[in-house]
Amino acid sequence: MSDLLWQKAGTRTDERIMRFLAGDDVVLDREFFLQDIAASKAHVEGLASIGVVSAEESAALLRELDTLAADFHTGDFVLDARYEDGHSAIEARLTERLGDAGRRVHTGRSRNDQILVATRLWLKQRLGELAATCREAAEVCLRRAGAEALPLPGYTHIQRAVVSSTAMWFAGFAEAFIDDAVRARQTLAWIDANPLGTAAGYGVNLPLDRELTTRVLGFARLQVSPVYAQLSRGKYEIAALDALGAAVLDLRRLAWDLSLFTSAEFGFVTLPAEYTTGSSIMPNKRNPDVVELMRASYAAVAAARTEIEQLLSLPSGYQRDLQFSKGSLFHGFSRGLGALNLLPDLLARFEWNAAAMRAAIEPAMYATDVAIEQAAAGVPFRDAYRAAAAAAGDPARTPEASLAARVSPGAAADLRLDLLHERLAALG
Repeated sequence: MSDLLWQKAGTRTDERIMRFLAGDDVVLDREFFLQDIAASKAHVEGLASIGVVSAEESAALLRELDTLAADFHTGDFVLDARYEDGHSAIEARLTERLGDAGRRVHTGRSRNDQILVATRLWLKQRLGELAATCREAAEVCLRRAGAEALPLPGYTHIQRAVVSSTAMWFAGFAEAFIDDAVRARQTLAWIDANPLGTAAGYGVNLPLDRELTTRVLGFARLQVSPVYAQLSRGKYEIAALDALGAAVLDLRRLAWDLSLFTSAEFGFVTLPAEYTTGSSIMPNKRNPDVVELMRASYAAVAAARTEIEQLLSLPSGYQRDLQFSKGSLFHGFSRGLGALNLLPDLLARFEWNAAAMRAAIEPAMYATDVAIEQAAAGVPFRDAYRAAAAAAGDPARTPEASLAARVSPGAAADLRLDLLHERLAALG
């Protein structure tokens, strides 16, 4: 490990303790190393604007930071155990290449606001990806809802209930993912605040140009209070995980449907071959492993949220406990977004088995239609309800007629897909 930024002359470090302190920071920091470099560039520009570094030093520092980013992309620079973390790696590289100019780059900032701003930039990128993926999933659902209206059994309590349709199924998940995209956008807007320049949580005795760094980094506003900048760490991560979790919860329910519908007992859906795997012992099996892991992915998101929430049993100001939040955050987003990113293609390509779905629609599933028809004709609903079961077995009734009569807004005969398209278009 390179010289520690905080090492004092005459003090001794214990290697075991250092390993515990560093943990897997240097590995995790690879995830947002480029964001840390971007924030360092903004900080250099800010220092130059108030004369802490000269124009020549600023130009050299910015050039070296760009070179470091390029080397990281190509693998010519590796963030590894030579460094305590990504922040110290950046300073070490600049000092190695530029001497005193590199030593000046940490003026007016702390690793506390470095991690805050790098994480904030990373979260903005991830939430943008989340919104885009949810939007794409909604688009596919709306397209198929408009093109296909096959009769599909509707279930409550996983028992056959009423006649539904594939169009209603797709429309339901389209609206869910539109809402998820909106929530991701709203969360992004809420956390879009620049903490750079708050240092260790109490500001510094320099007239830092924080408005400049806010513009350079593309933040919507300044996070004003240095104390709140520290208080927001963990809080903003939880909000981002909540937005991700909402979408992955919808994915979990969709995956549950597909898990049931692909079973031999239902036989409603055939998955693309790439989304299934074979058994290691049973030659007859094709397993819906991808769908099952999609279903399981919410566990990682929920666990990440819980771990960060538990870390926040803290007083104000920075505490080292928060170091552990990074692994949770990265794991939750990696698992959750990884599952969601596969969803649009799966939605576009799985196939319905119309014959199996129609065969599963039994006469008793028209009972609700009969009860409501009688109520509309003037029979008190409770009387109609009691009489409906006996009349529901009319062989003349068809799934198509049941769906055509379902005229309440949003139901099969009036899906209001135009409204959903408008909401989707509003996302931009």
